Amino acid sequence: MKKTVRDVPLSGKRVLMRADLNVPLDGGRITDDTRIRETLPTIEFCLKQGTGLILLSHLGRPDGTRNPKYSLKPVAQRLEKLLKRRVQFVDDCLGPTVEQRVQQLKPGDVLLLENVRFYPEEERNDPAFAKSLAQVGEIYVNDAFGTAHRAHASTEGVAHHLPAVAGLLMEKEITYLGGALANPARPYVAILGGAKVSDKIGVLTTLLENVDRVLIGGGMSYTFLKAQGKSVGSSRIEHEKLELARQLLEKAASRKVTVQLPADHVITTSLDPGTPVKTVTVGEIPEGWMGADIGPRTIKVFTADLADAKTVVWNGPLGVFEQERFLEGSRRIAQTLARLRATTIIGGGDSAACVQQLKLADKMSHISTGGGASLEFLEGKVLPGIAALKDK
Repeated sequence: MKKTVRDVPLSGKRVLMRADLNVPLDGGRITDDTRIRETLPTIEFCLKQGTGLILLSHLGRPDGTRNPKYSLKPVAQRLEKLLKRRVQFVDDCLGPTVEQRVQQLKPGDVLLLENVRFYPEEERNDPAFAKSLAQVGEIYVNDAFGTAHRAHASTEGVAHHLPAVAGLLMEKEITYLGGALANPARPYVAILGGAKVSDKIGVLTTLLENVDRVLIGGGMSYTFLKAQGKSVGSSRIEHEKLELARQLLEKAASRKVTVQLPADHVITTSLDPGTPVKTVTVGEIPEGWMGADIGPRTIKVFTADLADAKTVVWNGPLGVFEQERFLEGSRRIAQTLARLRATTIIGGGDSAACVQQLKLADKMSHISTGGGASLEFLEGKVLPGIAALKDK
């Protein structure tokens, strides 16, 4: 287990905290502040201990150049509203202005620094850049799970220059995802969806060592169905992954892991609005039609498989959830999870967006704030941003 903000004396210290404040913006307006809200408990914990808090984050992909479109200034304004206290902002993340502003920080002050990705050295994890970032703090707190799988200067490099501990959000991610890996209550069921098998190979391979059942829907299911010799019409498949899909199904069978693939589909001729929609049995998708959601029989089978589950990990929607006509599969499965007496973990990215859209987020045990990071964690990979933190 990693040391957290609870394990180090913070009073009177300057805390340099890496948060994930990478929120979606529409012309300077924040369209979803979930990531800012998720990190509030750590921010408030540090401030209660009487720290001067310096916040670091990236936003978007400015590719190592200064671009006002990716400024964190709107985040400072939103954070100020949420914290109900002044949040200072400085339009750089290192240099004399930053050092001067940090020197003036008093206990209880919050200072947000500008986007670390305005410097190409951030993504290169340049040692001199990491050292410069670290100079302003006395303790480093990493609360940015969403970027923990990247070895960047602000997520990994800085940890070598200061006592480095996890924030409360990072701790929660490690606890839930680590628990699903190390010691899940059983039956343990994985639900995998999303567009591509290639994104999920690592996690599926690891999960097959550990789960009792796997339910596969979404775009990736058509590659598996095709691997079983079933007709999938014009549904998108990854031809170069067919052999791998066959091997994964054989591995599941040899480990006595039940794999449920869709028994029926909601299909359409294209994802343009207004195209025809119908439901067909598995193997009966005509040419020119494509699967866009799981059908009612599949929903029944999946729901039955979840009835006695004690741990569920869900990564990837089961249909094109952005369109109401293909949301039913994901909706019904999310409603089932919301009622379960089980640990329910939603991998970040689209599955998190889907559960939030359905207003069921508060009914899940844990919604991961990192799509790629949660996948890599569940694959059993070492995440550099976590590895660099002090052990208890």
